Amino acid sequence: MTKRAALKRQSGRDGAFDTRGYGEDQKVRRLPSHSGAGASRGGWSPHPSNDDREQGYLKTLKPKSEGQAELLNAIDTSNLTVALGPAGTGKTYLAVAKAVEALEAGKVGRIVLSRPAVEAGESIGFLPGAMEDKLAPYLRPLYDALSDRLSMKRVGALMAEGLIEIAPVGYMRGRTLNNAFIVIDEAQNCTYVQLKMLLTRLGWHSTMVVTGDPGQTDLLPSLSGLGDIATRLEAVPEISVVRLAEGDIVRHPLVASMIGVL
Repeated sequence: MTKRAALKRQSGRDGAFDTRGYGEDQKVRRLPSHSGAGASRGGWSPHPSNDDREQGYLKTLKPKSEGQAELLNAIDTSNLTVALGPAGTGKTYLAVAKAVEALEAGKVGRIVLSRPAVEAGESIGFLPGAMEDKLAPYLRPLYDALSDRLSMKRVGALMAEGLIEIAPVGYMRGRTLNNAFIVIDEAQNCTYVQLKMLLTRLGWHSTMVVTGDPGQTDLLPSLSGLGDIATRLEAVPEISVVRLAEGDIVRHPLVASMIGVL
C-alpha cells in the first residue's frame, strides 16, 4: 500500500487530515486559516478584497543631468521650448513624457506628435499599404516613446478617440492646434520654411516642444533650418531654448565617447 493510500485511510470518513505523523521539523506545513478568530491577525489572503498592496505602476520622471532638469523646467514654464542636443540626451523621451503627463492631468485635451518623413541616408523604396502603413517606419520612434509611458493598448485607445495624433510634418500645414501638447521631433530634418510653418501652428492654451540635433541632419547642411531658427528664437524672452551637451547623454557611455570623436 502506498503512503498516499495509507494517509487516506487514516483520514476517516469526515476527510480530516491526521497530522500526528508530522513533527515540528517537517518541511510540509498546513496553511494557517484566517477565518474566525484568526482573521484579525492580518494574515495574507489571496482574495483581492483583503490585499491592500498598491498595484499601480508608473515610471517616475526624473532628470538625470542638469541639462535635462533645465529642459523639464523650461517645458513647465514656457509655451514654446526648443531642445537642441546630440543623440541620447533624452530630448524626445522627455518631451513625450511631459505630453503624456499633461494629458493625464487634464491640462491639455490632446497630444499631437509630428516628425519629418525623411529617409536616414538610404532609400527604402515603395512601401505597400495605406498611408498609415507607409508612414509607420518614420513615426516608429514616437510610438516607442509613447509605449514606454503608456501601454500599447491604451495608446491605441487614445489614438482611436483622437486624443493622441501622430502625423508627418507635411500634414500640419493650415492647422491651428488649440488646447494641445505638440511635439516636433527630428526638427533638424526640417527646412527653415517648414519650421516656420510648424511654429505658427501654436494655438491657445497649447504647449509646443521642438527637438533636434543640428549636427545630425539627413538633409544638406544648407537646407536644415533648425540652427538658424533656434538662434533667432533665443532673442524672444517668452521662448526657452535649451542646449544639451555630451554630459547629458543617458545611453551607453560609449555613445558619449563616439559623439566626441565622430
